[in-house]
Amino acid sequence: MRVLILGIAGGIARKLATRLHSAGHEVIGIDVRPWSSAPQGIEFHRVDVRKRAAEDVFRRRRPEAVVHMATITALTMRGGERGRINLDGTKAVFDHCRAYGVKQVLFVGRHTFYGAAPDSPLYHTEDEPPRALEKVPELADLVAADLFAATALWRMPEITAAVLRICYTLGAPGTGTLAGFLRGRRVPMVLGYDPLFQVMQEEDVVTAVQLALEKRVRGIFNVAGPPPVPFSVIIRETGRTPVPMPVFLLARLLGRAGFPPLSRGALDHIKYPIVVDAKRFREATGFQYAFDEGRLIRIFRESAPLPGAKW
Repeated sequence: MRVLILGIAGGIARKLATRLHSAGHEVIGIDVRPWSSAPQGIEFHRVDVRKRAAEDVFRRRRPEAVVHMATITALTMRGGERGRINLDGTKAVFDHCRAYGVKQVLFVGRHTFYGAAPDSPLYHTEDEPPRALEKVPELADLVAADLFAATALWRMPEITAAVLRICYTLGAPGTGTLAGFLRGRRVPMVLGYDPLFQVMQEEDVVTAVQLALEKRVRGIFNVAGPPPVPFSVIIRETGRTPVPMPVFLLARLLGRAGFPPLSRGALDHIKYPIVVDAKRFREATGFQYAFDEGRLIRIFRESAPLPGAKW
């Protein structure tokens, strides 16, 4: 199968490309970021998915399947350009898929789609709407891109489309939103709160995306690995020190005094859990995670050690 991966220079996307190529698929990639070490046999185009050059790749190469991993978070880029990349880029992807006969599209999204709110259910199902976006406006463009991708299920019935809402990654190589928050020796917590977090190893994410592609799933799916773990346990088991403090003080200290940067609105994400029910995906694909919570936390601890730490 000829597969086009958008955002191929990202860490998980690189692993997916390599895995698919090894499995015998023809792999093509698009990204504005460089990938100088792309394996031989993987065709790479350094272009913006919103530009004519990207459309030319669709027109000339006629991919059978597209994996859209080219959205970005507020930690990567701030302001209106991020929104244009996420929403306008997603629209361009689906327009090109329709115009050039793509048979299958996977939109790889995030479980933070559901938002963190005090009245949220413990386990979110795929049928639920996003919540509390007014408190975290930085998520609005990602949610909009997810919702737009989901409209392809009825706007483009000729395409087998799926939206994957994947939980946080943790483990090797120690990158990602949650990993960035755990980078320092001291990790802030909101006093009186200890939310559950779902985490996956990147290799399990690659397996999940590959299964979704090869099983040709259609619909919206939550993707998760082992059972959720309290935030305080993750902090301690990775060798960090939890620092509970009142929310008003924490809001003033974020990005200072050795604490990680985080918007004030996003503080709700370390107050209330975002835990997803991934039963639908497991039933559709047979997915089983290979890394349990203890193992992937240990892998992260070894991949992102603190200065002077000895394990």
